[in-house]
Amino acid sequence: MALTRDFKDTVVARVQSDPEFARALLDEAVTLFLNGEPETAKMILRDLVNATVGFEALATSVEKSPKSVHRMLSSAGNPTMTNLGAIFSALKRALKVEIQARAVNLA
Repeated sequence: MALTRDFKDTVVARVQSDPEFARALLDEAVTLFLNGEPETAKMILRDLVNATVGFEALATSVEKSPKSVHRMLSSAGNPTMTNLGAIFSALKRALKVEIQARAVNLA
């Protein structure tokens, strides 16, 4: 059975129509990075960037070339903490949210 809509198009449409979904994606990306799953986090960030600010505007915001930002968020990318922080800051501004981390005692 053929899909009628591309997955990335579906994500873009959902992010643009549902701000809570966009915030949930950002929250999930942060959680994944903090829990040692950067590859999945970068995939989510790529989709979120495409659906919100776009790579051109993000590159301007973080003072990098668009090609460099694409590389950072590729599966083989290895963004520095400074660049990652700048990307999260740009997305926070675009989504008008704050990010707060808290420790949870699992014992």
